[in-house]
Amino acid sequence: MAIEIIVPSPGESITQVQLAKWLVTNGDMVEKDQEIVEIDSDKASFPVTSPEAGVIKVMAQEGETLAVGALLAIIEKISGHNPVPQAKISPANISATPQVPVSPTGMHASPLARKIIEEKHVNPNELTTAFPGKKITRKDIESFISRKKEGTATMTFTGTRDEERKKMTTLRLKLAERLVSVKNQTAMLTTFNEVNMLAALKIKEKYSEPFKERYGVGIGLMSIFTKAVTIALKEFPQVNSLIDGDELVTPRYVDIGIAVSAPKGLVVPVLRNVESMSISEIEIKIKELAGKARDNKISIDDMKGGTFTITNGGVFGSMMSTPILNPPQSAILGMHKIQDRPVAVNGQVVIAPMMYVALSYDHRVIDGRESVSFLVKVKELIEDPSKMLTEGIDPIKLLLDL
Repeated sequence: MAIEIIVPSPGESITQVQLAKWLVTNGDMVEKDQEIVEIDSDKASFPVTSPEAGVIKVMAQEGETLAVGALLAIIEKISGHNPVPQAKISPANISATPQVPVSPTGMHASPLARKIIEEKHVNPNELTTAFPGKKITRKDIESFISRKKEGTATMTFTGTRDEERKKMTTLRLKLAERLVSVKNQTAMLTTFNEVNMLAALKIKEKYSEPFKERYGVGIGLMSIFTKAVTIALKEFPQVNSLIDGDELVTPRYVDIGIAVSAPKGLVVPVLRNVESMSISEIEIKIKELAGKARDNKISIDDMKGGTFTITNGGVFGSMMSTPILNPPQSAILGMHKIQDRPVAVNGQVVIAPMMYVALSYDHRVIDGRESVSFLVKVKELIEDPSKMLTEGIDPIKLLLDL
């Protein structure tokens, strides 16, 4: 009995996708619910799984643009087949991992995962760093090897005049289109400030362990900035607004997009109703969405909407940049690398961990006074996190009822 696998609909208004990568080869035996192919839409990448066990016949090629509903593959079911777990890692992926002896005996991993770790010479220390506190599975190892391979790919210069050409992904083409439209259709400006990160870093140093014991995650700077931004948006709602035709829309909620670098490019999953979330809830949600992005599991729904975006170029070493708006939003905050610099504190020159921050905004919606004041408020909250407990009001003024 043959079963057809067709291109599923990734979401409303999307009619075409691109076949990014086959995870199996023609004629392979596949199991039910095994991921067999990765699909790129103009908003996200997602895997397609096999509905049944059987032998796969590939009907489309990598890089091919396909309509929703088009035939991807055919599964020939085999009667009496007893599914068994597979640990399939292609030989091309093996070279991406260091050939080191491993002893995964002290690792929290499934028996199958341990076998693959030993066979493929995967460094267990790198795995435990990539998946802290998690029981490592076969899929985790395959994802780790795939990400490492993509992250370490380099160009080989041949000394000839040869060139390498490959078709741009649907996701990259759509991103390029959106970036150009932002520059052409908005009045984008950027304002800058610098933040003394000493207080925030002390919080991480002092409370990370008990925080992780209680909530299962560490304290990240992104969650602290997200909380500060949410409080500042309450005071400056114009920064949380957007243009819809001839109307200015100001949501009574805060949905913050967190820019995450994924294997296929930059994606922006959204944390919804952040105004009602605690730091721990924000941190847990960021970790969940970032993990999905790294594993190409982000869905269209994860990225829908958003009233404000935060991006952190500092993780790549950026000292300063001008982030580009994420339409139809009117503002985006850029975080950068923390660098020890001499600064004046209470009339004295001291060495402090400083970060440049940038706010790009649409001048059609946000005036200079509001943009600068908003960024100053974020700076104040990061430099004195105790103010976040009182919604940005100085605790002493609150105490004195001023």
